[in-house]
Amino acid sequence: MRLLLLLLAFFACSCSKQQDPTPPQAAGPLPASNYLALGDSYTIGEGAAPAERWPVQLAALARQQGLNLQEPAIIARTGWTTGELLEAIANAQLTRTYDLVSLQIGVNNQYRGQSLATFRREFEQLLQTSQALAGNRAGRVLVLSIPDWGQSAFAADQDRARIGAEIDEFNAAARQACQARGMAFVDITPLTRAAAGDNTQFVRDGLHYSGLQMGQWARQALPAAASALR
Repeated sequence: MRLLLLLLAFFACSCSKQQDPTPPQAAGPLPASNYLALGDSYTIGEGAAPAERWPVQLAALARQQGLNLQEPAIIARTGWTTGELLEAIANAQLTRTYDLVSLQIGVNNQYRGQSLATFRREFEQLLQTSQALAGNRAGRVLVLSIPDWGQSAFAADQDRARIGAEIDEFNAAARQACQARGMAFVDITPLTRAAAGDNTQFVRDGLHYSGLQMGQWARQALPAAASALR
């Protein structure tokens, strides 16, 4: 009888240990990811509040998705062409790399009548530079298409069909270059065309876009940004 009681006690102790597994360790917070946004007036959100810029809205949306994306560092200025952006990046003498790099450029090449060949050459250089700034990770580079400013009130007396056709040519070249490098290309141009005639989508100058419109760009870009950062 005594031996039976000892055996029962041993088995009870063994079962208790098997039913008390080590609790799983809680996952820590994701490390912070830094972000560099390159471009022109559309990247800095000319005429809109800083918080309404699409890269700033993109970072906020990413954080809502659980991605620890920091506020973007921005190298952009109204009026810049591809060549002027290249020069500005060189002058900035950046010494770090970034977890996400976005690029939106080319509208001023089209506006000033620069050739598609010049755009192709300088855009390719910008992609190469962007990839280097992303730690040579092509998948961390995100490119947004050129908006069709021909559908804005500012262009009421312009040849809108010609502007749209040229924008399409520049965007096609940009898409092709991105695909060749395995970079994400986000086409927001249809959103800008759909904004025609809606004053809430533009700032006071009738040319640049409001936070409402740029918020649509950010939401369109979010899946590609999330995929790059995960």
